[in-house]
Amino acid sequence: MDIAECNEREVVTVQVRSADFAGSWYPGNESECRRTIEDFIDPGLLCHSGTQKLAGGIVPHAGWFFSGKIACNVIKCLKNEDEPSTCILFGHHMHPGSNNLIMSKGRWDTPLGELEIDEEVAEILISEYSFTIETSSYYEQDNTIEVQLPFIKYFIPKCRIVPMGLPPKTASLEIARRAVEISRDLGQKTIVLGSTDLTHYGYNYGFFPKGEGSDAVEWVKNVNDKLAIDLMMDLEGPKLISEALKNSNACCSGAAASAIEAAKVLGAKRGEMIAYSTSYDVRPDSSFVGYVGIVFSL
Repeated sequence: MDIAECNEREVVTVQVRSADFAGSWYPGNESECRRTIEDFIDPGLLCHSGTQKLAGGIVPHAGWFFSGKIACNVIKCLKNEDEPSTCILFGHHMHPGSNNLIMSKGRWDTPLGELEIDEEVAEILISEYSFTIETSSYYEQDNTIEVQLPFIKYFIPKCRIVPMGLPPKTASLEIARRAVEISRDLGQKTIVLGSTDLTHYGYNYGFFPKGEGSDAVEWVKNVNDKLAIDLMMDLEGPKLISEALKNSNACCSGAAASAIEAAKVLGAKRGEMIAYSTSYDVRPDSSFVGYVGIVFSL
């Protein structure tokens, strides 16, 4: 091939978003990442109570030290005999006035290799709804989705992803449902995943209605977090948004509610909790956060 032919040929550069939190929130190299995931796998955490298949789930998004085991085992559950080809991911810390976000092209790096964006689904979505488009060089740095990606790459390595942020308001739920309809119409085997932590309690977070000590921990676990978890398991997306805005018990309720509504389009009938903990259980402190892992059963 001569120089003229090279100049005439179009050069295609694949956009690859970096793994910004690798090496801090989770391991930064492949061998350590694999070893940590294998240590997280817990055969005692059952995926669901029956033999039904799963449409998706809800995962926490703290650093792996605190909540990685829960997220790992939820995503492990989503790999089944019909390996998903597309995973629609809902995340981002948002308020009701936030813009919709989506990464529509390229790939997202992980220590285990890159995950490809499902550009077909994303392009149809952005033709129908208003989004701020994230690229490999222009995006809001946010942990909620990124910390899940090594788990997806490990358990479902060929799955393409549609990473997006939808704010906590009812209009988001229409977009979430439509995303699944598009993916399904394209013939994709689809799962959905919503990323949220629960109550952020203590002086560090400016939220301490029950003071300090054991009474505060028990209130978070058995009252405030339970209110949100019950709505997740009952697949009550709109009610979850209202509940979280009122009682501060889901930091990304738009993401969790979107996953719930999207899972119902896939046929989900109920949510099942496979694990719950708080950062207090790992490292006791006057400020702590709740974490839950939920799967959506068909």
